[in-house]
Parts: sequence; structure tokens; C-alpha cells
Amino acid sequence: MSKIILTGDRPTGRLHVGHYVGSLKRRVELQNSGKYEKIFIMIADAQALTDNADNPERVRQNIMEVALDYLSCGLDPEKSTILIQSQIPELTELSFYYMNLVTVSRLQRNPTVKSEIQMRNFEASIPVGFFTYPISQAADITAFKATTVPVGEDQLPMLEQTKEIVRKFNAVYGETLVEPEILLPDNKACLRLPGIDGKAKMSKSLGNCIYLSEEPADIKKKVMSMFTDPDHIRIEDPGKLEGNTVFTYLDAFSRPEHFEEFMPEYKNLDELKEHYTRGGLGDVKVKKFLNNVIQSELEPIRNRRKEYQKDISYVYEVLKAGTDKAREVAANTLSDVKNSMKINYFDSREWLEEQIEKFSK
Repeated sequence: MSKIILTGDRPTGRLHVGHYVGSLKRRVELQNSGKYEKIFIMIADAQALTDNADNPERVRQNIMEVALDYLSCGLDPEKSTILIQSQIPELTELSFYYMNLVTVSRLQRNPTVKSEIQMRNFEASIPVGFFTYPISQAADITAFKATTVPVGEDQLPMLEQTKEIVRKFNAVYGETLVEPEILLPDNKACLRLPGIDGKAKMSKSLGNCIYLSEEPADIKKKVMSMFTDPDHIRIEDPGKLEGNTVFTYLDAFSRPEHFEEFMPEYKNLDELKEHYTRGGLGDVKVKKFLNNVIQSELEPIRNRRKEYQKDISYVYEVLKAGTDKAREVAANTLSDVKNSMKINYFDSREWLEEQIEKFSK
């Protein structure tokens, strides 16, 4: 069986470092590994509309922002197919058929859906589209026969629901859909990078993000304001690592070469942590090191983005070509699904011949 990846992002704004360490960096590595025959990267604008229905312009304007971030991080249109979800109507039709395989109570038990509903204050009035987006996600994944879905830890319940839908469909209609495998980030610190304020989730609405395209001065300001150990008041005080956002970011970003370049008095992150926990190391020094680390990681991304911004027509053509290619694949899967469900009435003369035989008796 071919190894195929499907992943993507909702276009609700520019992408931030949480996206980068959680998925984008890994996507580029997987793309360049040569292990996957096809890679589909989806800009999930239809899914974004489930909680932005009253502001479609926001979604529309952010599609290009996400595409620019994709390309600047190293996603290559020659190796990865970048597509816009809403331009593939086959996904909507697949979602409709899958709805018959999932109960309302099962959707209500989905932990990701429950937490997202709470976060958006939808408890009293949940849009149906938002409530059913695990089914839409299953359509996205199965439409491209994805064997592998790289996700963050918070998306595990969503992928499990997809697997359930695949099993149910295949049990009822015959082996048709591919059951995907989940691929989590290697680095545990990348599973869910917190906001700079120490809150569990990095969120645009909370204003606690560092964006991939931010200018150096803005990045430095945010890093220097990061939440650390509130009890680490004096330099000589022992510091705690747990819940310390600066060290969580260093876990996600720092490499041995960063110490050689920016902090040669330490061999590695373990030595830095040991000094901090025994006391004698100030937060400002650690933050300055983190700033250098993040700046070195984001500078080439920011520079490439500025070059792509000079040729938006090229980015447009990448999106159009990728979407056209993806639609062909989704159409083939939809044909297989309708064939398995016996609702392919006009694809051949089989149904007509059945009816002729039935009514001629």
C-alpha cells in the first residue's frame, strides 16, 4: 500500500511557533524523507467557517497568509500538494454519508469537541457544522486515502473518531476506506507548546503567540516578557523547571550548536537546567539565550516569506494546481464510496439492467 500523508491547518491567522514545532517542521522533514508517495497539505477553510460563519472575510484573507507560511517553512509544491478544502465539494458529500455512521452521543463524548466548545462559549448554542467537524475531518482524511496523519496530542480523539468511521463503513459496505495511523511529534515539548504567558494553549485570541513572520524586535519583546518561575526572585534562588515557559521553549527549539554559538559556557541544555535549579542563574540570561535560539530559527523563514510575498501570483497558482490535483483524488474516492454503498445509479448500466429484470417478471 502507498504511504500517504494528510495534514493541514485552519486559516484563522498567521501561523505561529506552536504550529511550527508541533507540525510544520515535521511536515517538511517527512516531505523530504522520501518515505511517502503523496503528501496532501490542506488549508481547512470550510472547517474554519464552522465558528467564523459571520466573518468569512477573515477566513478568505488568511488563506494566503497560511500558504505563505507553508512555503517559507520549506513545503515544496513539487513534493507536497497544497490545497484549499472548500474548493473540493466531494469532501462535503463524503461527510454527508459518514454522518449516518456516527451518533450524536458519540460526538458529544469527543474530548476535543467538548474542550473546543467550552473555549468558544458554544455550550448554549452549538453550530451544527462545528459540532460535526470530526466527521468532516474523517472525510478529509479518507478522501485522500491517507495512511498517516501527523497531529498534536490534542487531536488524538479526532483521529480515533476517524478510525471508528472507517471501521464502521468497511464493516457495513465492504473494504473501501483506508484506516489512518497517527504520527505524534518526536519531541514531547512539541506536543503542545504553551503560550508565552504560561497558559496551556497558544492562541491568537489570547494574544500569547510568537508568529513565524514577526520582526526580530517584536520576537525579542515577547521572549523577554515570558512567564518563568514566579518564586525565582533573586538570581541565587533555586529555580523550578516545571511550568517554566522559557525552558519548555528551549526543550522545543534548542540544539547543541546553539550552545556553541550563543552560550559556550554550557555544553547542552541539561547543564543549563542543572545550574538554574541549583540557583545562581538569572531569568534574563536564559531569556536572552532563548531569544537568540528563536531568532536563528525564524530568520530564514521570515526572509523566504518576504521573497514569496513579491510574487503572490505564483502562490495563487500553487494553490490552484494543488487543489485541482487533490480534487481528482477525492473524486476517485467518492466514486469508490458510492459504488460500495450501491448509490452509483448512473455510473454504468448495472442499475438499469437490474430494474428491467425486476419489472419484467
